[in-house]
Amino acid sequence: MSLLNLRIPLVGLMVLVLTAFTAQADVDKWEKDWPITDFSHHSVELAEIVSGGIKRDVIPAIDAPTIGGLEKAREIHDEREPVITVTVNGVTRAYPLTVLMWHEIVNDMLGGVPIAVTFCPLCNTAIVFDRRLGDKVLDFGTTGNLRFSDLVMYDRQTESWWQQFTGEGIVGKHSGETLTIIPSRVEPFAVFADRFPNADTLQRPPLFARNYGVNPYAGYDTADEPFIPGVPKVEGIAPLAYVVAVGNDAWSLDLLRKEKRIEMGDLVITWEPGQLSVLDVSYIKESRDIGYVTVQRRTSAGLEDAIYDMTFAFAFNAFNPDGTLHQ
Repeated sequence: MSLLNLRIPLVGLMVLVLTAFTAQADVDKWEKDWPITDFSHHSVELAEIVSGGIKRDVIPAIDAPTIGGLEKAREIHDEREPVITVTVNGVTRAYPLTVLMWHEIVNDMLGGVPIAVTFCPLCNTAIVFDRRLGDKVLDFGTTGNLRFSDLVMYDRQTESWWQQFTGEGIVGKHSGETLTIIPSRVEPFAVFADRFPNADTLQRPPLFARNYGVNPYAGYDTADEPFIPGVPKVEGIAPLAYVVAVGNDAWSLDLLRKEKRIEMGDLVITWEPGQLSVLDVSYIKESRDIGYVTVQRRTSAGLEDAIYDMTFAFAFNAFNPDGTLHQ
């Protein structure tokens, strides 16, 4: 049974996976479950990859997304509800986190480009990838495994494993290769609708019985520790404090909330209120307002969206151990 099929208290979830963390990588079992994956090729320590307590595709990726206009979406989504907004070749679409919470990956086509829209609730990491790798187009699913509490994806063509936080192939044929990240924003539904009144949105899939709008990780973003114990410690900030990461630099959300606007070189980061957390209380519409950020760079053509991520301090620290966290 999927952990996400039940609204289990956070403590229960952590106890459930504690034994998975303490065990060493069971390559023999992996080879039985993943006969196509080449485990002799890996770019990370296999012992860092642990089971999330579920098997592959128990959290089902969306492969045939249902797309609709804003009129229907307005009937369903709170105006403060966060969506991932993506524009490719002049075509814009929004992907609500209340849907991604239960599926984590959407394999889609936008502006003629195959994309993977991904969200890892355990790291609050929303990243959009170009699914093209050389002359191949990859389709992605969930392995049921985690590394530093972050989603480990797999491609269905070679069953190589991929780190969602970085887009890097970490196990299998494509180990060491990296997917291209497409700039995107996480913003309130109302802000997206005002910016793009003619755009469309990902609709709630009709074939899945899920509690869309419910957070199965109630209380997670105020917990003392991440989902999997043993993630490298963070100095001077709570592990689950929100931070905005751009490359090897990150700024705490508390600092951004205080300053409202931060500039560094050509980078411009602004914070505004009006966006709900999806990892606070059970019913997302009742969650607290954590605000949202816009991250852009100055160019000769004006401000352009930059690649960024609003994640947790522990995740930034785990994947950027030499990075700088501004507080």
